[in-house]
Amino acid sequence: MINKKVLAIILGGGQGTRLSPLTESRSKPAVSIAGKYRLVDIPITNCIHSDIKRMFVLTQFNSASLNSHIKNTYIFSSFSDAFVDVLAAEQTPDNKTWFQGTADAVRQSMHHFLNHDFDYALILSGDQLYQMDFNEMIDAHIAKEAEISIASLPVNPKDATQFGILKMDDQNFISAFTEKPSAAELPGWESEVSDEMKQENREYLASMGIYIFNKQLLVDLLSNPDTIDFGKEIIPDAIGKHKVLAYQYEGYWTDIGNIASFFEANIELANEVPKFDLFDNDRNILTRPRVLPPSKISGTCLDKIMIAEGCLIQAKEIERSVIGIRSRIGADTVIKNTYMIGSDRYQNIEELESDKNAGVPSIGVGERCQISNAIIDKDARIGNDVIIEGGQHLPDIKEDFYVVKDGIVVIKKGAIVPNNFKIVATPDTVI
Repeated sequence: MINKKVLAIILGGGQGTRLSPLTESRSKPAVSIAGKYRLVDIPITNCIHSDIKRMFVLTQFNSASLNSHIKNTYIFSSFSDAFVDVLAAEQTPDNKTWFQGTADAVRQSMHHFLNHDFDYALILSGDQLYQMDFNEMIDAHIAKEAEISIASLPVNPKDATQFGILKMDDQNFISAFTEKPSAAELPGWESEVSDEMKQENREYLASMGIYIFNKQLLVDLLSNPDTIDFGKEIIPDAIGKHKVLAYQYEGYWTDIGNIASFFEANIELANEVPKFDLFDNDRNILTRPRVLPPSKISGTCLDKIMIAEGCLIQAKEIERSVIGIRSRIGADTVIKNTYMIGSDRYQNIEELESDKNAGVPSIGVGERCQISNAIIDKDARIGNDVIIEGGQHLPDIKEDFYVVKDGIVVIKKGAIVPNNFKIVATPDTVI
């Protein structure tokens, strides 16, 4: 089935500098997660499971890999109205600028949306991790005769200072909104939440950046070209003028806006009972099907790890890590608290011999390495006897083939890390 009343609009975000260097050659929605998926798979999957199968993904930076992924993944019947289309920023006679913000992106793309029949626009972010049945939110929107609905997450006082906070009345309509209030400003902004949330001291409603707009209202609100952002302008201005509903969601949700949150979200998946359930039969995450062999593991002690398909692993030990597709890890290597994104291809025997003769590391991680608190981007080549010890002792730095952010060492896509390279206990010993 296809929900003909709803059109989904997935915002790909801007240049993604906070996720750099992972976004140096790809857009945020195309960044890998959990070793085999892309971030854009999350909102698209949630839509498909909710029978919302008409989707636009808006992006403007490094969209080639995103285009390729969507084209090769979301293929619907020729006799179906279902589609996932990527809309990159484009110059038109009426507008010669790039997207200036979330609302401006929707405004500039509106002529594409209006070619389709729909009653409600579901606006989503392309860089969040969650599993939600959008039908429940849509049903609440319709039942309350709302004009705008905002998905909200109960948060504690500490987290509340990092979000836009909503205040709702006894009918669940939003009466006030404040952006990232200070701790001193929080008293009085509590909302009615479930007993479970109260026990966890989560009594503040944070906007999740997930919106439902009635079609005509969205068109009307975007008629003013001076408003460029939903969270900072459209939503605050609409409160008090329109019926804006707060839809409470109490499941797992995280915003993957920077390297620290991206790292934590991936490593958390390796826990025995992760907060984000990849093994739910009814809410499984959809992605590009690949014809890959099973992973082969020899002599490795494994604890709390997740390994994708097609890996060749001879490591000594891997602990609390996520190992992506086609990863190769050499003998006697120890990897802990690391997300290894994997590779796009296998090297054949001739290439491996050529690399060896030239003294160039092969794709993957070499022998006798020690790696912790790191992200290894796709197709990186890490030599033998390399030590990378990320941690809060390291300052933020940018080098040719790696960066350090919030203590996490990020090896860049396609980087070559030479034999015996070391990032160890103190900044003075970086070699």
